[in-house]
Amino acid sequence: MIPEMLDRLDEFRENALAAGIPPDDIQRWKDLARPCALLDTRGEGPVVGRLGGPLMLPVDVPDPWCELAATVDLAALPAGATDLDLPADGNLLLFADPDPDGIGEENLGTALHITAGTPVEERRPDLNPGWRNVSDETNFPEGPLHLRAAVSLPFHTSLYDPRSPFDCRTLPEHPRARELRDAWTALPHGGIHTGIQLGGYAADENDVEDPSVAAGREAARREKRGERSPAEPGVRPEDWVCLAQWEHSLRGLEAAFYSWSISRQDLAARRFDRVYATMTWNP
Repeated sequence: MIPEMLDRLDEFRENALAAGIPPDDIQRWKDLARPCALLDTRGEGPVVGRLGGPLMLPVDVPDPWCELAATVDLAALPAGATDLDLPADGNLLLFADPDPDGIGEENLGTALHITAGTPVEERRPDLNPGWRNVSDETNFPEGPLHLRAAVSLPFHTSLYDPRSPFDCRTLPEHPRARELRDAWTALPHGGIHTGIQLGGYAADENDVEDPSVAAGREAARREKRGERSPAEPGVRPEDWVCLAQWEHSLRGLEAAFYSWSISRQDLAARRFDRVYATMTWNP
């Protein structure tokens, strides 16, 4: 991690100590830190991609079934910008269908990696997404994405437990998870106005289970029902990580948290078609 990230974690440690959290608990939480890239349309850093179109695809790639949310130039990301095993170059395209009717029921997006030097052409697919029925917007936001390096700590305080009547229980190795999360979120973060967080931890309004692990469980359920091709043997929901989270600022969906998740195994194998997108919404 770069010095600014380590300084940020030291600030968190001081804040947590002031809250009375034992040093050992703080250190275990700090050990979970992940570097992430904040890509903001209103930032001042170097441009590493853009929100929205135009949609540029190779000739042999079919039209996407949902809309382009962002394109990231992976070669423009400095080494260590995230903890993800991303390709060193090419473009990462993130597609989204933030339709509340699909929450918990279906994959709400996909992703595509286009290798560097691949010839592309502009596409204008004819789509009529369901999210437009709930939002006052007619199009996704657009604009250049400026890079800012950051560090991410977990926002969740529990893990899934099928034996529990409420499905989740306190993280057994982190009994002070809620206090630790509060010590982190109490720090001024700046955040992103409209843009993408690449890597790190996803968040939702429930602050309960890691949204990426929850996405892995939902994907596994669909695999068992035959609605999704099977994962490689040994892939568990706990192997899933946040590829990206989207600050979309769509009017009518402002309270919706949207993210793309993927297993580390699929990421290493460059199987971006196995990305699973989820959303939580508290209207």
